[in-house]
Amino acid sequence: MENHWCWVLSFLQQTSEEVRAIQERMRATQSRQKYYADKRRRPLEFEAGDHVFLRVTPTAGIRRAIKSRKLTPRFVGPYQILRRIGVAACEIALLPHLTNLHNVFHVSQLRKYVADPSHVLEPDDIQIREDLTMSTRLVRILDSQVKQLRGEGN
Repeated sequence: MENHWCWVLSFLQQTSEEVRAIQERMRATQSRQKYYADKRRRPLEFEAGDHVFLRVTPTAGIRRAIKSRKLTPRFVGPYQILRRIGVAACEIALLPHLTNLHNVFHVSQLRKYVADPSHVLEPDDIQIREDLTMSTRLVRILDSQVKQLRGEGN
């Protein structure tokens, strides 16, 4: 009977050592992954006076997949930052036709605009909804063709 308890104690000790080794390897792996992620991560920092693009989500006006959706803008702007609100929010100066939007946005919704003298931007007359979506509509079809599949009708 005593031999049985010795075996149980040795089994428990061996198991707890294996668990500790696994935990140590997991900590090392997590630390390595954090190092890799932190190397690529950079804080989003904007100052008052900077110009930024505002992220919008295009939604198709027609309820089917349209190829032109790939070309619809993901960001609109640029708009000027009026002031920082805390660490994660900015108040931006919106155009008058966007008065339906609240003018404070989280920094994740903004992308920095780097000014270029040759870059001439004209504001589009885009109606953005309160949930930061905009409707897209097909303007014109430039080309169409019917593809003949190899397996069918031969």
